[in-house]
Amino acid sequence: MTVGPFDYVKANVEAWESRGDDQLRLARRQWTADEPTWGIFAIREEIAGILPADLDGSKTLELGCGTSYVSAWLARRGAQPVGIDPSAGQLRIARRMQDEFGLWFPLLRAPCEQVPLRDGAFDLLISEYGAAIWADPYLWIPEAARLLRTGGELIFLGNSTLLMLCAPDDENVAATDRLLRPQFGMYRFEWPGDSTVEFHLGHGDWIRLLRANQFAIEDLIELRPPADATSEYPFVTPEWARRWPSEEVWRARRL
Repeated sequence: MTVGPFDYVKANVEAWESRGDDQLRLARRQWTADEPTWGIFAIREEIAGILPADLDGSKTLELGCGTSYVSAWLARRGAQPVGIDPSAGQLRIARRMQDEFGLWFPLLRAPCEQVPLRDGAFDLLISEYGAAIWADPYLWIPEAARLLRTGGELIFLGNSTLLMLCAPDDENVAATDRLLRPQFGMYRFEWPGDSTVEFHLGHGDWIRLLRANQFAIEDLIELRPPADATSEYPFVTPEWARRWPSEEVWRARRL
């Protein structure tokens, strides 16, 4: 696969910088939560089972942390988190939340494709969306491998392959049971009328990429929302996501 140019970071950062008020509201809700909830349907951790059982003392890095609520959840479970994100605006909200909740940990502004931290420094790397869809996987996966110690774990959550094949170009129109684009060659997604760039791979490409970077794949969790789930995102309905996975979580271990 040819790696795309490193031009998308600026466009994505500008888009996230424009979402300040909305992101502050969402950040406060997530930082306040007693239990982690995942993805667009806010699936509870007790159902999803995404986090390791024992995080006490673990050195963790959240790739594309945004307002860093995932790192806050990790810190409350005894981890020693670091958050990294290329958006200054997102990190300002994260620091505001740290002050409001009295929970501080390092936050670093940098792209997830070029992390200025030492090799093998972390026990766990995690991304809920963040780098999982906003960074080039052919760049950030090798960085994740470099940053993890041997035996360390990588967890990342993004849109499912199937949803990306069925999602219309208009994000305000919900996916149906019709395939709209080919799976072969899926990689870089640019939407009409939107300057942002996302990255999505098929399952075979993910497997080959992870294995090529010395990861053993431990699980692929296809999230299914509960029957009473709701969402603020119009591109997929709870009914659709109850029939087919709209989000998936990859778990892999560094060899």
